[in-house]
Amino acid sequence: MDPTARRRRTVLIATIVGGLILLLLIGVGVYGLIRGPQTTEPDDPTPTDGPTATSPTLVPAEPEPVVALRGPEDFAVAVAEALFTWDTSSGYGPADYAQMLADVTADTEADGAASDVRAYLPTAEVWAQLRTHQTRQQLTIDTIEIPAAWDDAVAQAVPGQIPDGAVAYTITGTRYRAGYWGTDPVTTTQPVAFTVFLTCTPERNPAPPPADPISDTCLLLRLSQLDNPLR
Repeated sequence: MDPTARRRRTVLIATIVGGLILLLLIGVGVYGLIRGPQTTEPDDPTPTDGPTATSPTLVPAEPEPVVALRGPEDFAVAVAEALFTWDTSSGYGPADYAQMLADVTADTEADGAASDVRAYLPTAEVWAQLRTHQTRQQLTIDTIEIPAAWDDAVAQAVPGQIPDGAVAYTITGTRYRAGYWGTDPVTTTQPVAFTVFLTCTPERNPAPPPADPISDTCLLLRLSQLDNPLR
């Protein structure tokens, strides 16, 4: 074969291979955006034609107020759902979803709790990227319980060290994230675990009888790091 022709053929093959590798890297990068940051030893979900058989139906979700007049366990569930339920195509941003939790945060822990919440939500820059894939997220809770470490902390605390009515709930569940890779639907799942620290105090119900005269007003204190809960 003519050396010039062989050289041209070699350059052409190298160009094609390089282009395929670039396309593969772009695809992996887009899929990673939808999948989100990983924790240790995550599952390896693959793109599907729609939600998996075990996933909930993901619908557009606007920021919804967190109801504070609940028992402590119900309030912890509401906080967890507010943390993990968002939709980049709703027209709202991460700050709007974070505000729902700021509205039910104790004043004494406002700065710390705000920092905790931001760690759970995408940054504005990542949100803008996820929005191009119409990414939305939801949480299914598997277990919720007061961890043994919290009971130990309460038993060892000196008077006044822990706020009145304070309690911790460790929650485990599955995070579902869905979006589009080009025109193809993509759904991924990831197990999560975290602890919600909150406080609830009794408050008289202004509603007339036969309403329960006493209800709990709950406020968020802090959140553990994601996947680093109290046990």
